Amino acid sequence: MDIFKLIADVGFPIAGAIAAGSFVFIALKFILNGVAKDIQGLEIFIEALDNRVQTMNNDLIKIDALLSYAVGVKANVDRIAANEGKEDSRRD
Repeated sequence: MDIFKLIADVGFPIAGAIAAGSFVFIALKFILNGVAKDIQGLEIFIEALDNRVQTMNNDLIKIDALLSYAVGVKANVDRIAANEGKEDSRRD
């Protein structure tokens, strides 16, 4: 019967506010725990996609260099150098 003692000590409105605050705290903790797990899963997914994009970018640079060599055109050295991570190699 600690609840009745708390109500007698601080009053019903304050005891109700404490109960409501604890309910909100527990609910938010439960929700954010689920969101944190989802974010960790998405982080792994995004890293895998980033890896694929880097691989595709490297392949495109390789194809561009090989095609430039086959056609006899000078390869775009700036784009090849940018593929090393110094800046974005796309010319969108």
